[in-house]
Amino acid sequence: MQSHLKNVTQAPTAKVRMLIRRPVEEVFAAITGAGTLTKFWLSSASGALELGKTTRWEFRVPGASVESLVKELVPNERVLIEWSDGTTLEWLFESRSDGATVLQVENSGFAGDSREVIASALEATQGFTIVVCDLKSLLEQGTAAGFVRDKAMLITEALK
Repeated sequence: MQSHLKNVTQAPTAKVRMLIRRPVEEVFAAITGAGTLTKFWLSSASGALELGKTTRWEFRVPGASVESLVKELVPNERVLIEWSDGTTLEWLFESRSDGATVLQVENSGFAGDSREVIASALEATQGFTIVVCDLKSLLEQGTAAGFVRDKAMLITEALK
C-alpha cells in the first residue's frame, strides 16, 4: 500500500455542485419524479421518491440497478437516500435570488479497503458530474446532451 493511502483518516465522499438556471421547484421535481430521471439518467424507475418508500432504479448500463430508500425528504431543499449497495446519496437544493438553483450531490459510505474506497469515491464523483451536467442541459435547453447515455455505452463495452 502506498504511504499516502495510509494517511486517509476520513472516508472519501463524492461531492458535485452545479448551478442550474431553473427554479428550485423544477430541479427538485426532476430529481424526485421518475419521469425526468428516465429522460437522461435511468432506463426505468419504479416510481417517484417518497419519504419512507423504496424505489428501484435501473440504470442505462444493462444489469445495473439499485434500491433507493428515502430517509429524509424536505421539499425543494433536501433528499437523503440510502442505496441498497450500502452507500448514502444526498441531494441538496439551494434557491438563488436570480431564480437559479445550486444543486449539490454527495455520495458516501463506500465499502472496501483504502484503495477500493478511494476508487469508488472517484468513480462516483465522475458519474455524478456527468449526471448533473446532463440534468442541467435537459432543464435549461430542453434536451439532454447525451453524456449519461454515452458514458453508459462505454461502461457496457468495457464489461464485455
